[in-house]
Amino acid sequence: MIHGEIHQNVRQYINGRWETSATTGVSANPSDTSEVVAEYARADRRQVESAIRAAADAFSHWSHSTPQRRADVLDRIGTELLARKDELGLLLAREVGKTLPEAVAEAARAGQVFKFFAGEALRGGGENMASLRAGVQVDVTREPVGVAGLITPWNSPLAVPATKIAPALAHGNCVVFKPAELAPACGWTLAEIISRAALPAGVFNLVMGSGREAGQALVDSPLVDALSFTGSARNGERILQAAAARRAKVQLEMGGKNALVVLADADIDHAVDCAVQGAYFSNGQRCTASSRLIVEAAVHDAFVSRLRDRLKALKIGHALERGVDVGPLVDEERLARSLAWVGIAREEGAEHVWGGEPLQRATAGHYMSPALFLATPGHRIAREEIFGPLACVLRAADYDEALALCNDTPSGLSAGICTNSLKHAMHFRRHAEVGMTMVNLPTAGVDFHAPFGGRKGSGYGPREQGRHAAEFYTTVKTGYMLA
Repeated sequence: MIHGEIHQNVRQYINGRWETSATTGVSANPSDTSEVVAEYARADRRQVESAIRAAADAFSHWSHSTPQRRADVLDRIGTELLARKDELGLLLAREVGKTLPEAVAEAARAGQVFKFFAGEALRGGGENMASLRAGVQVDVTREPVGVAGLITPWNSPLAVPATKIAPALAHGNCVVFKPAELAPACGWTLAEIISRAALPAGVFNLVMGSGREAGQALVDSPLVDALSFTGSARNGERILQAAAARRAKVQLEMGGKNALVVLADADIDHAVDCAVQGAYFSNGQRCTASSRLIVEAAVHDAFVSRLRDRLKALKIGHALERGVDVGPLVDEERLARSLAWVGIAREEGAEHVWGGEPLQRATAGHYMSPALFLATPGHRIAREEIFGPLACVLRAADYDEALALCNDTPSGLSAGICTNSLKHAMHFRRHAEVGMTMVNLPTAGVDFHAPFGGRKGSGYGPREQGRHAAEFYTTVKTGYMLA
C-alpha cells in the first residue's frame, strides 16, 4: 500500500474464505484525518460463531500435524513479514500514527516472532521421570489447548497479534483473531499473509468488529477454550469474570502505572534519555510507558530542568515525515482524553512544567505537545493510567522512599531505575512489585524471546512471549505405564 491509497475489500477470513459483512467501518490516518486508510467489514455475532465452529472443526487435524509442518508454516509467514517490513511499516504508521522508523521496526519484530516460534514448534519436548513404584514409567507431555480467541490492541497492531498467533499455531491450536477496530488494515494484512501459508481451512480465522459484539461473542462461546486479551483493565476484568463462569483458560495483559526511579548517583543525561523514551515515545500509548518519574531530592531540580529542555526540542509531526520524534495520537477521542488529563492535573494543583497543548500542523491530525507536571502521590495523574503523552515527577527523599512510591500502585507491569549503585540496582530488581524491571534502561523496551507480563492489576494468567508462552497455549498431561 502506498501513501494516499484506500485499502479496499478488507474482509473477514473465516474457514479459509474471505467474507463481507452487513456493516462496514472506516479507519483514518491520525496524521492527516482527510485520508482514509481502510474500509473494513464489521463482523456480527453470527460470523464470529461461524469462525469459532470452523476452528473447532479444524482442531483435530491441526493438533495432530507434525512439528515440521507447523514450523514450515510459521517460517513462511515470518519470511514474508520480514521481506515486506518497509511496506507494512508504512501502513502501520499511516493507521496508528507511529513514526515510520518505529513502525518498520514493529513490522520486523512481528516477522522475528513468527521465526522464533517456528523453532519452538520443533523444540517441543517433554519429561520422563522415575516412578515411586517399581516397573512404572512416568511421562509428562504438553498438548494444545484447543480453540484460542485472541483479542489485540491498536497500539501495536502487528507485534502483539504476532506474539499471540505464532505460539498458538506453533503448539497446535486453532485461532480466531479479533484485531482492534482502530487498526483493521494492519490486522487484515497480517491475516492475508497467514492465509497464504498453507494452513488447513479453519485453523486461522480473522473477525473484525466491535468488542461489544465480535469480542463478546468470542468470550461467550463454549467452543473457545482459551482467551488471550491485551487492553484495558476494565475490559480485562469483564473477560475474566465471563470466562471463569465456563472455566476457559484466560491470559490478560492490562497495562500499568509504571515508574522510573532516578537516584542521585545516576548519569542524569542518560536518565533523561530513559525518561523521554519511556514516557513520551509513541505518545505514551504503551502499556509499559513510564508516566511516573520518581527522582531523588538531591537531583530533582536538575533532572526536571534537563527533561524540560529535551521536551522542548522534540519534533512533533506527521508520522511519515523525516526527523519526527513523536507522531499524532491515534484518534480524536484519545487526544481529547489526554488534554482532559492536563486539565485534571491543573485543577488538582499539580505544578505545570511544560506542554499539554493541542498542536496545529500542515495536515489536520491529533497532535499534542508532551506534557510534564510536578506531582504528589495523591494526584490522579500519579495514580491512574493515562495512555497519552503526559508524565509527572515525584520527589523522593532517598532510595527507600523512591522504592515505596514505585510500589504504591495497584498495577505492576514494568519499573525502572537509573543508578550507578549495584547495591540499589540489585535490591530494586528483587523488591519492585512488578513483572519486569529495567536498570538504566527505559521501561518500555522488551525483547520478543523473553517472558512478558505483570503482577497485581496489570496481568492475569501465564506470561506471554518466548518459551513461557507454552504455559498458556498448552495443557500438561501426565502418563503412567507399567514397563
